[in-house]
Amino acid sequence: MRATSLLNKFLGIKKTRVIDFAFVSEGIVLDVRPTTRVPVCGGCMLPVSQVHDARERRWRHLDFGEMKVHLRARLRRVRCPRCGITTELVPWAQPQSWFTHAFEHTVAYLAQSAAKTVVAEMMRIAWPTVGGIVTRFVARHRGDDPLAGLTHIGVDELSYRRHHEYVTVVVDHIKGRIVWAAPGKNADTLRRFFSDLGPERCAKLEAVTIDMSAAYITAVTEAAPKAKLVFDRFHVQRLAHDALDQVRRNEVRDLVDPEDRRALKNTRFALQKNPWNLTAIETGRLADVQRTNAPIYRAYLLKESLAEILDRRQPNVAGRLLDRWTDWATHAKLAPFAKLAGTIRKYREGILAYVATGFSNGRTEGLNGKARTITRRSYGLHSAQSLIAMLFLCCSGLKLLPAHSTPSFH
Repeated sequence: MRATSLLNKFLGIKKTRVIDFAFVSEGIVLDVRPTTRVPVCGGCMLPVSQVHDARERRWRHLDFGEMKVHLRARLRRVRCPRCGITTELVPWAQPQSWFTHAFEHTVAYLAQSAAKTVVAEMMRIAWPTVGGIVTRFVARHRGDDPLAGLTHIGVDELSYRRHHEYVTVVVDHIKGRIVWAAPGKNADTLRRFFSDLGPERCAKLEAVTIDMSAAYITAVTEAAPKAKLVFDRFHVQRLAHDALDQVRRNEVRDLVDPEDRRALKNTRFALQKNPWNLTAIETGRLADVQRTNAPIYRAYLLKESLAEILDRRQPNVAGRLLDRWTDWATHAKLAPFAKLAGTIRKYREGILAYVATGFSNGRTEGLNGKARTITRRSYGLHSAQSLIAMLFLCCSGLKLLPAHSTPSFH
């Protein structure tokens, strides 16, 4: 068997023939050409007979053992009646890419679960190159229309670059995946999503879960007035936790004795945790608070009572209990909870919509947790587009197999 025939077997790319090879200092270069005679436009995939010129080009392929492998070919530029002068489409790589399909697929497969630095070292490419490959791969493989069929969505913002930059993320509650993301976290950012969705599909939205962001509320009510606004219960509970912590800090500030101040400071986690998660020591600290500090214990009861109301499944019952809770919080002589009571009165219908529908941003927050893991393992993403590409790669339902298990590469 000739060496080129053997290399054809090793390469295993459809409609591609190895015609020669050469060993170089960094590995091996395979001279290849398409098996089709008539070139195809790389823009519109139209067969084109008119060739403008040809230039030598190299593409990085998967390694053979420890050797780097490059494919080399005379890439023709064609005169397409639709696209003008453009490069031909080759079977082994995407137009404007310097890497083969199999190489880019392998990088994307590894990037779904490994840090970008690990992928860069394993594939022997530069760190920013991983982000570029992921961006191109996601653009090709996300599917025709990720916004099709949306009825129940969640909207949240995700911070990156030490919480100085944000992207707005939209999640499909039914399918449990990210369907849209863009830089920013204001009303104009969310308006772009509704513009992409279109008026007809906006009218089909039944529920939108959001936090109490005035910007998001404005954008949703403008674009989808018939959709039910559902305020995230976890955000409401977070406000109660913050109010409790503010009461605790105020009480600590008023204490003179250093030992008493230290003891009260150490109650923070016991006050914030769910009762069933308390350790024996934390239960003791909570009992001490009940005995020695009425304002903090009253704030603790307000926090726990609100959580119990949000656990209800009858909107009418929850509504009556919520009204009683806001009256209690208003007259409890605790300024942070009086402020929270006003907020809850303002957004009462959206909070009760959670009780009626059971939808929350829990799935969105879960995906955001995964996204933060992506950010950490990538040692900081320097652009919103890189982060968005990684979100779509890992959280939009893309299921990848290794390149050797994908029939299109054989």
